[in-house]
Formats: sequence, structure tokens, C-alpha cells
Amino acid sequence: MKISVLVEPLNGKGFRATGGQPVPVTVEGATREEALSKLKSEVQARLKAGAELLELEIGPEEYPFLKYAGMFKDDPMFDEWKQAIEEYRDQVDKDDNGP
Repeated sequence: MKISVLVEPLNGKGFRATGGQPVPVTVEGATREEALSKLKSEVQARLKAGAELLELEIGPEEYPFLKYAGMFKDDPMFDEWKQAIEEYRDQVDKDDNGP
């Protein structure tokens, strides 16, 4: 696993290493390497204590009725059903007493 770390000198007093979110840890050391080592140890201690660093994929939700698209594609009765609907609509349209 890799995390981004900011390392900065402290005016001749060593170095500061800071991890950004979601690992907001700041440590100081006499050298750059010492600061990085301390930061790594701190993050590893948190992971050993039960913390987790995960990636979560977020995206648009699937349209809920998409799984039904094409479900009558190979159904031999589907064409008959569509024909019956068309005939019924024609009857209703021709009926003078209809809506």
C-alpha cells in the first residue's frame, strides 16, 4: 500500500513527515529518513490495532428494471400478445362510447 506523505525541513531542527487524510499522522525526526520511519511505524501500529485502509468504488446505480430488458425476446407468445394489444386499442379507438 502507498500513501502520500509531506516531508518538510524544520529550520535546522530535523524534519516533519505528515500523512494526509485518511491517515492524518504527523511525526518529527532528526533526519528525513527517521521522520519517514516514525510515520510508517505509526501507520502500521494503527493497522495492527484494527484500522483498515480500503478503496471503495462508487458509481451510478443501475436502473432497477434493466435486468428485465429483453426478457420476452425469444418468447413465442410475445408477438401474439403485442398483436392482441394492437387489436384491442383499435377497437377502443373505433368505439364511439369509449373514453
